[in-house]
Amino acid sequence: MDFKILIVEDEKEIREIIGKYLIKEGYKVFSASDGIEGLKIFNEEQPHLAILDVMMPGISGFDVLKEIRSLGDIPVIMLTAKHQEANRIDGFSLGADDYVPKPFSPKELVMRVSAVLKRSYKSSINHSYISYGPFKLDNDNQKLFKNSEEIFLTSKEYQIMEVFLNHIGILLTREQLIEKAFGEYYDGFDRAIDSQIKKIRQKIEKDNKNPEYLKTKYGSGYIFGG
Repeated sequence: MDFKILIVEDEKEIREIIGKYLIKEGYKVFSASDGIEGLKIFNEEQPHLAILDVMMPGISGFDVLKEIRSLGDIPVIMLTAKHQEANRIDGFSLGADDYVPKPFSPKELVMRVSAVLKRSYKSSINHSYISYGPFKLDNDNQKLFKNSEEIFLTSKEYQIMEVFLNHIGILLTREQLIEKAFGEYYDGFDRAIDSQIKKIRQKIEKDNKNPEYLKTKYGSGYIFGG
């Protein structure tokens, strides 16, 4: 499903950075610098999700949210420079689905967009694929692709990668990784996972000694992406 995202943000630099990251992940992006323009685009394009800045000239993000809620039920993520609890409560009480305080990580925002879309459109999303950055996991055929090129994995390597792509940015201990990939009654010992990780790194990383994606947290376990 091709998702359309509406960004309503008065700061041009922030608007462009968010748009750039979303486009990179395959979303179709529409941008507005104020609430009036945002509502116009909303009515014309019928986006699947809106990202609204709270503090904008003219009408606020809360006012835009109210109008969107009177017209439909698309998921909405609010952005704000304020950290007061009252502001977050206001947003959620008006029907916001998530709330991200500035300054924020664009990568984290993209992950939140993905999570909200999955919750909101789960019946429309093809769950046979898992995507993250340049990676795409084909669950139906048990294949991994990086930048559309297939990376050949053993069955165990595939099971491990499936766990990582379902837990982006989450630290996993060796024990957790083994249990999620192979089941709690797997006979292998926890250090055996290290050799599997090494082989996977050799296949997916440009420099397996300085990994970009699959990283070791010494004394704790492993983390993929995030």
